[in-house]
Amino acid sequence: MTLWTELARTATAAGDEILLRRRGTIHEIRFNGIELMSNLTWQSEAVLAERSLRRHGGEAPRVLIGGLGMGFTLRAALDLLDEGARVTVCELIPAIAGWNRGPLGPLAGHPLRDPRVELRIMDVMDLLEDSPAGFDVILMDTDNGPDFTVRAENERLYARSGLAAVRAALRPGGIAAFWSAEVSEPFEARLTEQGWDWRREDVQLAGGRADAFHHVYFGRDRMAQALRAEPARQLVGGRV
Repeated sequence: MTLWTELARTATAAGDEILLRRRGTIHEIRFNGIELMSNLTWQSEAVLAERSLRRHGGEAPRVLIGGLGMGFTLRAALDLLDEGARVTVCELIPAIAGWNRGPLGPLAGHPLRDPRVELRIMDVMDLLEDSPAGFDVILMDTDNGPDFTVRAENERLYARSGLAAVRAALRPGGIAAFWSAEVSEPFEARLTEQGWDWRREDVQLAGGRADAFHHVYFGRDRMAQALRAEPARQLVGGRV
């Protein structure tokens, strides 16, 4: 059995430990011993970008990605966007950005090298609050979704205040999408309470069990426009 090899390690100002390790072709980032992401199950991260951009359908959109991860969401977005588009990636941890320029870069084809990309090292909540009507598409892939944030401060991103900040940062007709490791009924209730037209798509994990899924929530402001003529709150299992 191949053992894990540590590639890099960093610590946050709060004392949290972040580890990058590899076993064969598998790369994994762990936060305080908890798996945060790997390149084994990236398909739903691509779905996050692809289906959001197709639903939006506009030319040369401004896109925000909250969380760089291993670059798979960014790569999927770039592959669909035209030359006039601009993508802002917000990543809190400088080391993760550095790893994407180094050992993680080849996994998604070095998306940070694309001239359409602007990388911001900061808290995505701060960027949202500083960007009124700044984006056509907002893609949130922070921690493991609404019910499993490895950083306590990120809980607000999926709370009422976070949803309000996302809405305020969307341009008219814009779309927001949220990645989640689990179905979150409390998050679904907040979306409905705050006037979002939304749907959830369940993405089967490649090579996994038939009942193993990640999930993506897509939403628009109900006052702006119905979600691409799809019924509000319709739950659809979208299998990749």
